[in-house]
Amino acid sequence: MHVTGTAAQQAPAPQDPSAAPAPGPRGQDSPGTPGQDSPAAGRHARRFGLPVATALVMGNIIGGGIFLLPASVAPYGTVSLVAFGVLTAGAIALALVFGRLAQRDPRTGGPYVYAREAFGDFAGFLAAWAYWITTWVSNAALAVAAVGYLDVLIPVGGHRWSACLAALVIQWLPALANFAGTRYVGAVQLVSTVLKFVPLLLVAVGGLFFLDPHNLGPFNASGQSPVGAVSASAALLLFSYLGVESAAVSAGEVENPRRNVGRATVIGTAGAALVYLLGTLSVFGTVAHDRLVTSAAPFSDAVNAMFGGSWGGWAVAAAALVSMTGCLNGWTLLSAQTPYAAARDGLFPAVFARRRRGVPTVGVGVTVVLASLLTVYNYTSGSARVFQVLVLVTTFTATVPYLLASAAQLMHLVSGRRELVNPARLARDLAVAAVAAAFSLWLVAGAGYAAVYQGVLFLFAGVVVHALLAGRRRRAAHPTARPTG
Repeated sequence: MHVTGTAAQQAPAPQDPSAAPAPGPRGQDSPGTPGQDSPAAGRHARRFGLPVATALVMGNIIGGGIFLLPASVAPYGTVSLVAFGVLTAGAIALALVFGRLAQRDPRTGGPYVYAREAFGDFAGFLAAWAYWITTWVSNAALAVAAVGYLDVLIPVGGHRWSACLAALVIQWLPALANFAGTRYVGAVQLVSTVLKFVPLLLVAVGGLFFLDPHNLGPFNASGQSPVGAVSASAALLLFSYLGVESAAVSAGEVENPRRNVGRATVIGTAGAALVYLLGTLSVFGTVAHDRLVTSAAPFSDAVNAMFGGSWGGWAVAAAALVSMTGCLNGWTLLSAQTPYAAARDGLFPAVFARRRRGVPTVGVGVTVVLASLLTVYNYTSGSARVFQVLVLVTTFTATVPYLLASAAQLMHLVSGRRELVNPARLARDLAVAAVAAAFSLWLVAGAGYAAVYQGVLFLFAGVVVHALLAGRRRRAAHPTARPTG
């Protein structure tokens, strides 16, 4: 990773990114001033209102995973619905924590900002680094998964390189929308979220009218204890809730962030959870259990069972592509926001702090290139297992900023500082923060030993990067100092 200039010279002092950006000369971005946009940016940069912020949260939580979830948890029986409930409670608690932290500090960066403000530069860097890894690995995973649905509509999976090319196109189209400016990011996110919910709600709500209790199968089909079955099925569902932090990470682009970030996070998380739960219940009730366990397209099977015919596969494939494209659109923006916030504080290479049309374009470019390289590696290696482990790594790496944010909230609550704590709801906020912290730890357990091992290696690589950047900052602060010893 090439670093140009010194962090002290190029990264401005921390400030509220929600303030209006200063214009550059002659309608051009000022390349030497990170975070500043041109007057032309006003035509392409637009703050997200509550509907778009909520769509960002829901769109990022609900990607393509929902189309496979019912079949994935079917071997455990309807006890997996209990796991949904437990996970939803944890995700809502985390959403409430992000809302409270955003009220206190509504800057772009989300968990990174909260961790750095509470625990210092190193904790902030770890949060930013881990979250960045989560985003670009997840983007590669989504693109590769989307090819499977594209193959239903256009045969591309028969040849390895045609599938690889399709995956790269699916990644770069949302990146181009991001390069066009936040105005287009918000438009794509809102439209894709609305379009993908049409078929999802058709199954989630319409399926309830076709529900047959005989299709549900046994409550616990795993042979384990109920607690063990809940934990095992939850491990498969954990990745599906990543994205709850979306509005907080983009707080600087949200209108009235102190008010709207919390609302968008809670509404978006609750809405996604409701779609997950109703969709899974409807599929369980419309597709026979023994068939659902081996289904490769459970929503297609549910539509076929509800209305007959074989058009369900086409409809669900189209819905999945829309869902994944919208999800990639939102995650591409998030992948650049955290490095942007860290670069402004000198904790990431300064080049990540450059913005154009409201979007940190360098962060978007670097992220999509890394995700593309990972995608090419996945297809050239011919090993799905390597890629599956990397996907589970994202579940682990996401817990680092989640846990640090929850810990920051707990620290504020027990610090006794009146300006940071509302005494009237202290007990409630403490309970919510404790549940969010426990949820984050459960995410680590669900990731598995192999993913935790790989994730720790990623984090330790970040420690080396942090040491190099810290050394450059120290040298810039003391240019005449010489090493001793």
